Amino acid sequence: MRKPIIGIPADRRLLNSHWFHCVGEKYINAVVQAAEGVPVLVPALGERYLREWLGAFDAILFTGSPSNVEPHRYLGPQSAPGTWHDPERDATTLPMINGALDAGLPILGICRGFQEINVALGGTLAQKLHELPGRLDHREDKELPLEDQYAPAHEIDLVEGGVLHRIAGSRQLKVNSLHSQGVERLAPRLVTEATASDGVIEAFRIEGAKTFALAVQWHPEWKVMEDPFSRALFAAFGQAGREHASRRTR
Repeated sequence: MRKPIIGIPADRRLLNSHWFHCVGEKYINAVVQAAEGVPVLVPALGERYLREWLGAFDAILFTGSPSNVEPHRYLGPQSAPGTWHDPERDATTLPMINGALDAGLPILGICRGFQEINVALGGTLAQKLHELPGRLDHREDKELPLEDQYAPAHEIDLVEGGVLHRIAGSRQLKVNSLHSQGVERLAPRLVTEATASDGVIEAFRIEGAKTFALAVQWHPEWKVMEDPFSRALFAAFGQAGREHASRRTR
């Protein structure tokens, strides 16, 4: 069975006066090492090559990013001044999510990717969870070293009988937490897979998807091979990609 071709949509970033299309190395490494796939970086070009991309990939990973989905995409209030947005990425990933589901491609969303999937399917986002009554502060301390920022921060409860429960073999996990936004209204097709103690949705699956279709709010890609659950999550994603690849080559 050949290795799956896994698309990874990029951010569009201004670096030293020039525009670049970028993907964090930790996501690439997770695809190579734990999913055992072939990573292909996807430039943020909107829908121009969507049909060709969907026809070429065996799975798609929607990554995290420092940028947030533009609030007009979910009819939300204007963002606070200084909020980083990436409209080119939005224009690429949001239609790609729906296209991937229609094409039966496995998808995995992480952090921003989790939020993109919710928005693409009709959900909304809360932009500042830490300002809402009863919510924890899910943000990282950016003054700390990366090792501390990505250290386990809080426990989550996995829904019994869900996909994550079957992968983990337990009802609880301790995960890192590096986000200020979160799900406000869950999209109609999404089913909660995990929650934090304050009720914030930490993971969901896409009901009725033809294959693996899951997203998490935390960052399992961080040092993926050192965490048994993270490794198993990416392995399940990669296996779904291999199965898609085998169907395409028949």
